[in-house]
Amino acid sequence: MLCAVALGCGRHDGSSPFKPVATLDQLMDGPIAHSAEAYWGAVSTVVDKDGVHETFPQNDREWQQVWSAGITIGEAGNLLMMPGRARDNGDWMRLAAALVDAGMEGAQAAQSKNTERVLEAGEKIYNACGACHTKYIAADD
Repeated sequence: MLCAVALGCGRHDGSSPFKPVATLDQLMDGPIAHSAEAYWGAVSTVVDKDGVHETFPQNDREWQQVWSAGITIGEAGNLLMMPGRARDNGDWMRLAAALVDAGMEGAQAAQSKNTERVLEAGEKIYNACGACHTKYIAADD
C-alpha cells in the first residue's frame, strides 16, 4: 500500500480505470527528462571563436521528433496529476497543469516549424519544470 500511495506504482484496486505502471521517479527520469532534453536540444544558437552555429530540425522527420517531445511533455503533466502520483491538490496540480500547457505549446510550435516559437516554448517548459523542482525537490532535501 505504501508503494501505491507514496510512489504511484503497481497497485490497482479497481476503483479507478487508471493503472499506473511507473513510479514518479521513473516518469521523471524516463519520458519526461528524455523528451525535455530532446526538445531543448532541437533548436539552439551557439556563438564561439569560430562563429555562429545554429541547430534546428532539417526535415519533416526531425520536426516530428520535436513535436513528439512536446506532446510527451504535455501528456506527462497529466500523468503527474493522477491519484497516487500527485503530491498535493494545490501547487502540484497547478504546476503539472502548467507543464501540460507548455508541452502543448511546444508541440504546436514544432508543428508550425517555427524555431523562434520552439525556443519560446522551450523556455516555458524549462520554467514549468524548474518551478516544480524548486518547490518539491528542494523540500525533500
